[in-house]
Amino acid sequence: MPEKILSYPIEKKIGQMFFIGVPSPEFDAVTRELIQKIAPGGICLFTRNIREAAKTRNLLNEISEASEIQPFFSIDQEGGLVDRLRRILEPMPAVSELKSLSQAEKLAEITSEVLRILGFNMNFAPVVDVSTEERKKFINGLNSRTFGNSKENAADFGKIYLETLQKNGVLGCLKHFPGLAASEIDSHEELPSVNIEQNELFETDLFPYREIFSASKVAAVMIAHAAFPKTDLQETDRDGKLLPSSLSFNFTTRLLRDDLGFEGISITDDMEMGAILKNYGIGEACKMAINAGNDMLAICNNPQMIYDGFTAISEAVKSGEISETRINESLKRIAAVKNLINSPLPFDESRLSELSNEILKLKNNH
Repeated sequence: MPEKILSYPIEKKIGQMFFIGVPSPEFDAVTRELIQKIAPGGICLFTRNIREAAKTRNLLNEISEASEIQPFFSIDQEGGLVDRLRRILEPMPAVSELKSLSQAEKLAEITSEVLRILGFNMNFAPVVDVSTEERKKFINGLNSRTFGNSKENAADFGKIYLETLQKNGVLGCLKHFPGLAASEIDSHEELPSVNIEQNELFETDLFPYREIFSASKVAAVMIAHAAFPKTDLQETDRDGKLLPSSLSFNFTTRLLRDDLGFEGISITDDMEMGAILKNYGIGEACKMAINAGNDMLAICNNPQMIYDGFTAISEAVKSGEISETRINESLKRIAAVKNLINSPLPFDESRLSELSNEILKLKNNH
């Protein structure tokens, strides 16, 4: 059982807090070394890793066999613009195109079965950012990735999608906390400043989280890289710059855990995004993210960044800058969610073909 993680040496514990990307569609030497040296708690695959269904399943099987503790195997499989499986399946519709809760349920059913056949146990979805008509004019990378055009749509569609994923054996992850839809730029490039008043953040953007937390068991939440300068939660760093929500104790711990009562795992958005690297550098940012209360650090592209982040956390624990108690808090939550992991389904190429046809039918029913 994953609880044994708590008796592991500190380096192994730290490894469990890393959610990493790997470079290739195959279990190559770089990937093997990352698994051996980091022992990551999670692996996220991207389009670069997914060329053939059977190879994807083999890659995940080999990583699993090389890992002492079963990793989370995740993917950003939202549909529409963010569709990592389009090389091997009929492209999935964007969630903004879904007209009914039953269509959202169907998309989640198809997605969960596909993912389990390929060997995944988690999906970085649904997006529950609230895109109102007013907010749709912003160029923030979220266009078509959100459900409907109201906080009620985001909550209702997000809830049915999440519950259906999890009922069918795939852990979901709500994103991007505390809400990115009012940002005017994309955090992949720069730190977005979400210039809304505190009451709008609480009444609109946090609405889906409150609704879904109260009704469903939520395994994971992804924390956005964004600043909210008009709220009293906003912190500044040592240089007086606005601190991103992902590196902020006020957002990651006070708001998410203390105020909203979230008990699952919190995962940062990719730490290699411009919003983070341009302002901090990977080692410093990783330490700040852990001290803010994040359970897992996503570093998804450059293997050297993964090693640098891991080294920075290891040295911070040795020096007392990060306490082992703080690491253990996260390990307990990670272990609890790992207990919910389901085994993959048998690999079945013909069933994937049938599911591809079901995607086509779903798109044609809009």
